[in-house]
Amino acid sequence: MPFHNRLGALCWTLAAPLFLIANVVVGLRWTDPAFSWATNNVSDLGNVSCGVWDTTRPRYVCSPWHDAMNVAFVLTGILLVAGFALTWRHTAGGKAGSWGKALMLLGGAGLGLAGAFPADVDENLHLLAALLVIVFGNIGLLVAGFARTGTPLARLRWVTLGLGVLGTAGSVLFFAQQGVGIGVGGMERVAVFPLSVWACYAGLHLLAGVYRSRGSRKSLRLDDGMGGAAAAPSESGRR
Repeated sequence: MPFHNRLGALCWTLAAPLFLIANVVVGLRWTDPAFSWATNNVSDLGNVSCGVWDTTRPRYVCSPWHDAMNVAFVLTGILLVAGFALTWRHTAGGKAGSWGKALMLLGGAGLGLAGAFPADVDENLHLLAALLVIVFGNIGLLVAGFARTGTPLARLRWVTLGLGVLGTAGSVLFFAQQGVGIGVGGMERVAVFPLSVWACYAGLHLLAGVYRSRGSRKSLRLDDGMGGAAAAPSESGRR
């Protein structure tokens, strides 16, 4: 696999851990009240000012490390977009695969946009960012799940479809403001996280293929060397 494909796979692999760690660490910096994954939205972590936020679900928001969260949003978006750009040809999947990847790329760009424009700085652009992630990203997963059989993207079919269904269901319930036992904030995470989780899985899958390929080539060289050594005495004996 060319270097740029390996680099793209690495970008994908790093995106989800970075985003998850930022969610945990920045959330832990909240005090009075503490951050709640069930009540608070992901975007609350990036709000730059303190105060009561959101007329539909009023809650007090104050994120001391909002800068760190917004940087994490942007970096996660960059990693996802870079991963798609660098692995585009290698992860062929026919028309469905290409359309799916295009939609997921927009979803990744949405995460970056969300960090560049926090909800309390530019609510309209932040809403656009959220729609890119939650709607385009999850629809992209569903579409990519129907990648043409025999293509690299098709090998990820069931994981792709599973995460797409999960993310789409989470999106519908989140927009309907239904927490279903995990809170509306928790449901938003069900809608937001599938894209980066898929990218991490896909990146690891691609990198594992590189190591398997290297192992196979090394095994073949060893076999060739042993075969040559075994053939020499036989030829000598015939002489």
